[in-house]
Amino acid sequence: MIDPRLLRTDPDRIKRSQVARGESTELVDQLVSADEARRAAIVEFETLRAEQKDLGKQVARAKGEEKAAVLARTKELAAQVKAAQATADESGAAFETLFKQLPNLVIDGVPTGGEDDLYVIETVGTPRDFAAEGIEVKDHIEIAEGLAAIDMERGAKVSGARFYFLTGLGAQLELALLNLAMTKAAEWGFTPMIPPALVRPSAMEGTGFLGQAADDVYYLEKDDLYLVGTSEVALAAYHSEEILDAATLPRKYVAFSPCYRREAGSYGKDTKGIFRVHWFDKVEMFIYCAPEDAEEWHQKLLGFEKEFITLLEIPFQVLDVASGDLGLSAARKYDCYGYVPSQGRYREITSTSNCTEFQARRLNIRMRGEDGVASLATLNGTLCSMARPIIMLLENHQQADGSVYVPLALRPFLGGREYLRPGE
Repeated sequence: MIDPRLLRTDPDRIKRSQVARGESTELVDQLVSADEARRAAIVEFETLRAEQKDLGKQVARAKGEEKAAVLARTKELAAQVKAAQATADESGAAFETLFKQLPNLVIDGVPTGGEDDLYVIETVGTPRDFAAEGIEVKDHIEIAEGLAAIDMERGAKVSGARFYFLTGLGAQLELALLNLAMTKAAEWGFTPMIPPALVRPSAMEGTGFLGQAADDVYYLEKDDLYLVGTSEVALAAYHSEEILDAATLPRKYVAFSPCYRREAGSYGKDTKGIFRVHWFDKVEMFIYCAPEDAEEWHQKLLGFEKEFITLLEIPFQVLDVASGDLGLSAARKYDCYGYVPSQGRYREITSTSNCTEFQARRLNIRMRGEDGVASLATLNGTLCSMARPIIMLLENHQQADGSVYVPLALRPFLGGREYLRPGE
């Protein structure tokens, strides 16, 4: 959540952010009113409670009729205090409910627009001219079937639509990507982690995934647990309810985990292959840092993602995500889109978000420095969401004989292979 003091000091700043997101500003007005009611109720309760404490002292000193009057007022005041406390609690709960609906403040300079507004700020590499090489482009499923690397049919038989098996070279390719990603992240100073894929509601709500993204979440009602759609959730909640020593920041974690998404609202989209699926594995980076360092770390996370995609020798573009497509927690987001030859276009492969103090406030994570206890910032970045890099590796590096070229960086993790070949 944002700093609630902004509702009193600069509500117009919040309204500008809402407009940039394409959201109504009515919520801001409702919050200002709810905040005023909450604070008024607290003042009323505290005033009555102070009088109650003072009367308690008077009872011991009073005598006769005066004592009877004080006792009568004490009884009357007890009922008023109880009612005032109930009003304060109710107004506080109403404010919290509204406040959790408010998204993070969009950082100034983020381009305006929605999901269809793509702001490309950099293009790296050039797509191959397959026609000049005399190669008829195949999609990743056709290539994978030739390599016996992916089994969609049995994935659907066992688990339903949008599930799959990685087999043989496909499984080896994912493990190679995993090892390369974790090795590079460790070189960059990240602490490797393997977090739980099931989390409590407080973790999911604290990271902002029970708002706009709630329809995409798998919930186990019997256990009151959620399957994560990204290890960002577990990594953000890792230090929940803690105060971190500012001298230990930034804290950098990288996690490997399975991820689960319903893909609600994606009916009819990317139904072929493994581009949009209900389960995939992912390596995710996560940063805790001082708020004033967040934008610098955001650029570093983007740099790590770009370096990793470059190691895979995949042409890609960097996008500054439009304000209306940021999601609840992000104040700014950069996406990298890798080239997909069978589609003749770039598609999302990684993403990195600066969540400023939003998630930390919701999860009650703070830092203690020389000036006392203060808020900190969190950031996240996908290093390797396995399914999509596999798609782009197979398609961009396909050869006329059905084999697939292996980028130099992946070879140590694939037994030194220069090519993936059918039958191997």
